[in-house]
Amino acid sequence: MKIDEIELRSVLLPYRSPFRTSFGSESQKHATIVTVRSEGVEGYGEGVFDPFPMYREETIPGALHLLRNAFGPDLLANGCDHPSEVAARWAHWRGNPMAKTALELAVWDCYARQQGVPLRALLGGDRTEIPVGASLGMNPVEVTVASVTQHVEQGYKRVKLKIEPGWDVEVLAAVRAVHPDIELTVDANSAYTLNDMDLLNQIDEFGLHYIEQPLHWDDMVDHASLAKQLRTELCLDETLTSPARVKAALDMGACTVVNIKVGRVGGLQAVREIHDLCVARNVPMWCGGMLETGIGRAHNIHLATMPGFVFPGDTASSSRTYARDITEQQLEAIDGIMAVPEGPGIGVTLDRQFLDTVTEAVEVVR
Repeated sequence: MKIDEIELRSVLLPYRSPFRTSFGSESQKHATIVTVRSEGVEGYGEGVFDPFPMYREETIPGALHLLRNAFGPDLLANGCDHPSEVAARWAHWRGNPMAKTALELAVWDCYARQQGVPLRALLGGDRTEIPVGASLGMNPVEVTVASVTQHVEQGYKRVKLKIEPGWDVEVLAAVRAVHPDIELTVDANSAYTLNDMDLLNQIDEFGLHYIEQPLHWDDMVDHASLAKQLRTELCLDETLTSPARVKAALDMGACTVVNIKVGRVGGLQAVREIHDLCVARNVPMWCGGMLETGIGRAHNIHLATMPGFVFPGDTASSSRTYARDITEQQLEAIDGIMAVPEGPGIGVTLDRQFLDTVTEAVEVVR
């Protein structure tokens, strides 16, 4: 597979409404859309790094530097026989899984389009639709309860609430009073410590499916300790940055549920390795989200067709996040079920006219 050029496009896309988590409140998406061109075929990837290192360490300026000066030139010079090989080839550049993933995703998409097959076929996915859940940011209690009700009525298979100390027990009690039996989870984005055991024990009483990343973003030891003290299962997110980290977390009992975000773990080849590990150990997986545009969302939908993804993921309708997305195809869930985009590759194409209106910068690496 010979790569002719790589386009790096910086996009600023407003959210329908601010999204508040324990990190703070965001009103717009800074996305990097990577396009790989090979013998007349284009493939697309999306970078999920942020302007500042809030979720993980990577940032847009650093990722773009590596894409234009390291990963991109290597790919242009050497091409690849198969997308699965590029991650290992870049291993001598330590870390930076999100930057590597943005380009690797575009290679996978381009390769699948050249082969004339959907991406899911290359990943071993055999489903044409997947169940999806909704992730709700922090809002006043009455607004949150109304939003949960709306999403339940729309058929979403799981509702996730963002929480932090002081914004947890009250909102959970209010939601459970109205919806005692729905599949409910919480995501703390590392907002708690073991000093908050009184709060964590109260959260443990709400019949949650799992608690996601309650403690430090890079910790496994304290999570393993916490897991022994709670009935509710623990799910790790930010901590799991590679197949090796997933294995270590499972070995020490730091989690019993695995959230996969392809950018966080280093690409689709890494997802395949984690998938096989979790399936072998009967560990349930689900696909997390980073409020991606239609490009990243389509990739997530395809990887979530793999058999090890057994819990509803965060790949809800694009229209929940954006008034208008950058893809021509609308990725919308119906009764909590998301259809996998049809066609080769990820099955979506760019809405060029609209994309130009939300583009901040474009550069081409040749």
